[in-house]
Formats: sequence, C-alpha cells, structure tokens
Amino acid sequence: MTLIDGKKVADDIKREIAAEVEQMVASGMRRPHLAAILVGHDGGSETYVANKVKACEVCGFRSTLIRYEDDVTEEELLSAIDRLNADPEVDGFIVQLPLPRHISEQKIIEAIDYRKDVDGFHPINVGRMSIGLPCYVSATPSGIIELLRRYEVPTRGADCVVLGRSNIVGKPVASLMMQKANPGNATVTVLHSASRDIAERCRQADIIIAAIGQPGFVTADMVKPGATIIDVGTTRVPDASRKSGFRLSGDVDFEAVAPKCAYITPVPGGVGPMTICSLMKNTLLAAKKEIYK
Repeated sequence: MTLIDGKKVADDIKREIAAEVEQMVASGMRRPHLAAILVGHDGGSETYVANKVKACEVCGFRSTLIRYEDDVTEEELLSAIDRLNADPEVDGFIVQLPLPRHISEQKIIEAIDYRKDVDGFHPINVGRMSIGLPCYVSATPSGIIELLRRYEVPTRGADCVVLGRSNIVGKPVASLMMQKANPGNATVTVLHSASRDIAERCRQADIIIAAIGQPGFVTADMVKPGATIIDVGTTRVPDASRKSGFRLSGDVDFEAVAPKCAYITPVPGGVGPMTICSLMKNTLLAAKKEIYK
C-alpha cells in the first residue's frame, strides 16, 4: 500500500510556483495577485481563507482579503465583484462559499468575470472543462488529477467510481477522469443517494473517488484488493481526546480499507492540501494570461 502524501505534493508545487514567480518578477512582470471575499465568520471558511493567504505568501503572490459581515446585501457583494472584475491589478479572485441564505450563490458565481474565476465555478469554465477546452478547473478536482499524475496511478481503461454528484467535486472530477488525457481515459460511474447496489459497484472499481460527505461510508467490504482510493471527505466529528473537541473524518474507513489498497489518500493530508495549491496554479495561469488573453 502506497500512501498518497498530498501535503508533500502540494509543498512541491508551491515551491515550483514560487520559483516561476521569481523568474517572472526578474523579467519585469508583476507578481500574481489573488483577492478573496469573505462574508461572515464561519469557522471553516475563516481557516480556509487564512490558509489561502499563507499559500500566497509562500508562492510569492500578492493577496487581498475583503471582508463583509453576514448582513451584507447581495447588491453590495455584486458591487464588490464588479470592482474586482474591473481592477487590472487583480489577476483572479474568489468569493468564499457558503454565503448567507439571503444571497444567491449562483448569481454571485455568474457575476464573476470567467477570466478571473480561479475557483473554476463559472458556467463558462465548467462548460469548457466538460468538452476538454483550456479553462480554470475547479481546485479540488484539479488537485485529485494532479495526485494521480504525480503518483503515476494507471487510469487508462480503469473502472472508476465517483461517490457524489456535487457541482464542486463529483461532476467535474467524473468529467476529467473520462477525458482523453493522462490521467483520464477511465470508464466512470457516478453513484449518489438514489443509486442502487452501491457496495457491489464499488467492489468492481479500480479507482474510487469518495466525495459523498458521510464519514466512514466506504468500508473494507466495498473495496477490491489493489484498488486506488481518493478520499475527499472532510467532516468534523466529535472527539473528546482532541483539544479542539473534534477531528476530521474522511468518507473512507481508512484503518480497515488501507491494507487492501494499492494507493490511498489520508484525511487530513491527502486531497485537502491540493485544493489550495490548485487555486495557486490557476492564479499563476491568470497572471500569465495562459488561458484567456
């Protein structure tokens, strides 16, 4: 069994980005600039945005954080997006989700200039990705593909099961695994809450990508020997032995499943670190105008 070390891969990629940024600056280009809009004080969002700011420092980027309280109006948020869209000094920006209920997340996503949409959520980027055109690929699916690439996990002709059909992970990673690429060229089955015979279908899979949000959902009897397991789950579960009072749990029963696998990602330290470094890669692409002129 090989443990896929997402933290190490992410650190390697950030060093590669930092070296490229210094070459850009030495040649007279300005540093890439990533902005983030954070609404309210959700603990998970606060941590995630703080980690993005730290990653910008490591990569040599400029970063700007714009904060609003929970009672910000949709109009105020749309105005802030308009300003970032028009700012030539900002290469890419994100609006951290989730947003308060009185704000339409879809309206916010569609208001972002797709050329600065480094989260890869705008319908234009999603559509271009689905047909294999250059675009900003959403961060978690992009990170998964990069892990498979760097660990040289064979995907051509592989039976791949994706657990979950979210717009952020399930659907885009299924599309990427199907494309004529390496990694890719897999035969993909997407399973979800209405699917039948989930355990049996998982047992036939060479690769399982679990993004269903249910701690410990994938058990040892659902995994065939030699399979590759990518665990996207990050659910907080109570743990009295921890100072925080909780621990992060993946969608896979790691202790029971790991001995059967050829490759497996841990939680934490697997897919999670790749998400932020994928955002950094998209920001670098935006600064270099490599996707959209």
